[in-house]
Amino acid sequence: MAVVVTVIAAVTGAGVADAAPTPKPIPNSSPGWLTHGKNLGAASPNGQVSARVYLAPNGGLTALQSAAEAASSSHHFLTPAQYHAQFDATGATVSAVSSWLSGAGLKVKVDANHRYVDVTGNVRAADKAFGVTIANFSHDGLNVQAPTGSASAPASVASAVIAIQGLDTTVSVVEPRTQKPSPPSAGFRNAPVCSHWYGDQTPATLPTPDGTVLPQLNGASLPYAPCGYTGPQLRNAYEAGAAAGLDGRGVTVAITDAYASATIEADANKYAVQTGDQPFAAGQFSQSLPKAFTQVNSNNSPRQCDASGWYGEETLDVEAVHAMAPAANIRYYAGASCQDSDLLDTFTRINDEGIATIVTNSWGGVGDVVKPALFQAYETAFLQGAVQGISYAFSTGDSGDEAANVGSPQTDYPASDPFVTGVGGTSTAITPAGVTGETGWQTTKYTLANGAWAPTVPFQYGGGGGFSSNIPEPAYQVAAGIHSPNGGRALPDVSMDADPTTGMLVGQTQTFPGSASYDTYRIGGTSLASPLFAGMTALKIQASGHGLGLLNPAIYADPSGFHDVTGAGIDAGNIRVDFVNGLDSSNGYVYSVRSFNTTNTTLKVGTGWDSETGWGSARAGWLTPAP
Repeated sequence: MAVVVTVIAAVTGAGVADAAPTPKPIPNSSPGWLTHGKNLGAASPNGQVSARVYLAPNGGLTALQSAAEAASSSHHFLTPAQYHAQFDATGATVSAVSSWLSGAGLKVKVDANHRYVDVTGNVRAADKAFGVTIANFSHDGLNVQAPTGSASAPASVASAVIAIQGLDTTVSVVEPRTQKPSPPSAGFRNAPVCSHWYGDQTPATLPTPDGTVLPQLNGASLPYAPCGYTGPQLRNAYEAGAAAGLDGRGVTVAITDAYASATIEADANKYAVQTGDQPFAAGQFSQSLPKAFTQVNSNNSPRQCDASGWYGEETLDVEAVHAMAPAANIRYYAGASCQDSDLLDTFTRINDEGIATIVTNSWGGVGDVVKPALFQAYETAFLQGAVQGISYAFSTGDSGDEAANVGSPQTDYPASDPFVTGVGGTSTAITPAGVTGETGWQTTKYTLANGAWAPTVPFQYGGGGGFSSNIPEPAYQVAAGIHSPNGGRALPDVSMDADPTTGMLVGQTQTFPGSASYDTYRIGGTSLASPLFAGMTALKIQASGHGLGLLNPAIYADPSGFHDVTGAGIDAGNIRVDFVNGLDSSNGYVYSVRSFNTTNTTLKVGTGWDSETGWGSARAGWLTPAP
């Protein structure tokens, strides 16, 4: 599949106020779904429009990228104030753009740091300003308002506009990367038949509670799945051999998700104490919350947010980071909803505060598709962070190569952005001796049928990876000798434990019948992998004494700090025992086998970098101080 390369013009403050009679199209401003959408007729001229016009950084995105790469190599970073002084769009640019928009009859509000200009008004004014016809459409189960073609801007300001969001009202949402074995907002408890360490309980040592006889799988006796690894188990396995005193002290890890659990700090403290760790010290955990939370088109859109469903994501992120970096500060940045734009706003707060030096993000879209407006804004945010010494990590997703969802192998965005580190998933055996087995996470589900295990879900889930269909391979990938078949960005970069069969035990206040109460359960997904990696990176930042900025150039130049995952030392799968109702034994038990390293996708495990686990999982070598 061909790779689409988006070109962004360089922008300076000079010359933008000069008038020009011929408008120029704004790249990628025509909705991508127009070819299969149904035009329902022109929108009412008096209908309302609310849009955001994104402005290029001063000097253009190419200059900002060069600065980010140089800063990440030298570790000479800017403060937020220095960044804004150098890279904010100039006053002349903002004035010219504002004049163009207000002159068409739109009301203008300029972002304090000149990242964008918000406009509101009616359809008539928007049509005039952007040279479009805004119509009503039906597509993909949605009724939206959108332009019938590309928007344009006067030639004098066109190079200053990198994208427009809002003319197309299609809801763009992201999803958490957790794999919890029940509806995400419902309470769940582990059944008590499980292993404390990997493989330490089998049907021979711990019979099933209802007398069900569990057969072998293809002639092999399998152990019960772990109950869920605790913080000390994960930390001792991955960080074995680390220098004394590395615990994340003095480093702040940022976590982004939609919404905010009211019980998160109490839950994390209770969980830490229960599992042998220390609770947060006073001030060690903090939050940055929006003024208000919103739901997304709850009445007329299939693309909705489930606020309570995000609480499990937040719980996993906070408890996993605290497990790996118990002395690090954690600052949680909540998005007002699960819309792309609201999660993007969390990066603005992170970058402008300049408190955190590593950011973990356990969410993303499905496939390579991302609104072009948001793609340019995302890249600007990641590069601002890099210039300031802030590193961004993203979960790569839980649907393997996404072919089952979108019809062709794809990666997920934002993990596929070249300026973030995409963290994929492994199935991991942890014993008192450490990590004793590790392979790629791709699962086939087997259930009991006539006394044997029968494959009922050929591909249930697995860590995201592969090659982007619309983002070109970055220079660091090429230099490392990784040549993608389509010239696209390769994922994952690295991997950590993610398989829910070998996942983490978390403690959370959940909604149970009749009440809400705290309980523990096992959870997985690349939502686990990203905060595990971010917690370890906090230790590397502590050892280095400074932030790191872009991580990938250093990882690809020298991946020796990562354990090459080849699939050795682990069984074919584990036996899962669950309550039928997810709560208790009143309705009985259900038995299944979840396999490891299924080969039902295009992703494969191999020596060196591979499309299923990247360079492998972080070990003590990753914690070596950067110069």
